[in-house]
Amino acid sequence: MQQANNPLHGITLEAILVHLHKQYGWEELSQRIKINCFYENPSIKSSLTFLRKTPWARKKVEDLYLRSIKH
Repeated sequence: MQQANNPLHGITLEAILVHLHKQYGWEELSQRIKINCFYENPSIKSSLTFLRKTPWARKKVEDLYLRSIKH
């Protein structure tokens, strides 16, 4: 019941990143969110590693995901 209002509940970070990559591609992602893992040799694996260690960057990715699914 605690997660009832959490729109990200049950969605993995990998699923979020795959969705955003399919929708925007690395180039547009790097323009929308200014983090190096989207600029230099981007990949799902390297981005996941960075985002799991960097809460502020993960928050930006999650926020972009939420905006992208509302449209």
